[in-house]
Amino acid sequence: MDGTTPAPEELLKIAVEVAREAAETACRMRADGVSGVATKSTVTDVVTAADRAVERQAVATLRAVRPGDAVLGEEYGDAEGAGPAGGSGVRWILDPIDGTVNYLYGLPHYAVSLAAEVDGEVVAGVVRNAATGDEWTAVRGRGAYRAGQRLHGSVETDLGQALVATGFGYDPARRAHQAGVLHRLIPYVRDIRRFGVASIDLCLAAEGLVDGYYEKGLNLWDHAAGGLVATEAGLRVDGLAGAAPGPDLVIAAPPALFGPLHDHLARLDAAGGP
Repeated sequence: MDGTTPAPEELLKIAVEVAREAAETACRMRADGVSGVATKSTVTDVVTAADRAVERQAVATLRAVRPGDAVLGEEYGDAEGAGPAGGSGVRWILDPIDGTVNYLYGLPHYAVSLAAEVDGEVVAGVVRNAATGDEWTAVRGRGAYRAGQRLHGSVETDLGQALVATGFGYDPARRAHQAGVLHRLIPYVRDIRRFGVASIDLCLAAEGLVDGYYEKGLNLWDHAAGGLVATEAGLRVDGLAGAAPGPDLVIAAPPALFGPLHDHLARLDAAGGP
């Protein structure tokens, strides 16, 4: 290594290779039978041996290719590195299996999500649905793509005709609050979808297969790659009142829908509760 930061396109190439290998491992372990199931924050928040194995594999590959970088993963946190961005200014943000409950049940919606952050800004990302092989990629300033097609999000302008995706946390009190928000929001939209995979939800919004998305309680590894895909597809990805997307709330929608959706969510205290 010469100490220079590679171009975002080169970081994306690395991310795609790592994500594809990780997805293959996840699928192979799923075919062999889910094992090592444990819980994390609550009894419904599950983690499997595959989550841990896939993360270890991806981190090892990244370490081999980019030894000076930092890695933030869902299962093991910050891998060893020189500070939050490593000695290189690059940090990788990894969710080894986003949608572990789907993975546990064999539902075909679970993803490897990997983003590259340079000096605090996400510049490249990939989300790969391990079950189907669908793959979404983005480079900051260069657009978002799936299967070679550039993504542009939904053209819907009426929130009342918008199909909106969302998700729920694992804490029962948080779920109750989120259900209340949903109960009061649903009269103002076409319908709601809940797939259980934040990274894929963001990519579906980028593709226009849903018109918008919101969720409370996301960690950085949940939305780093998918959020870039959505942004590069022309969506606005933010929190409430100009806040950055984060644990309080992530909203992703085309500009015409973002304002009305944001205002309803603010009125309904979507960022509140436990």
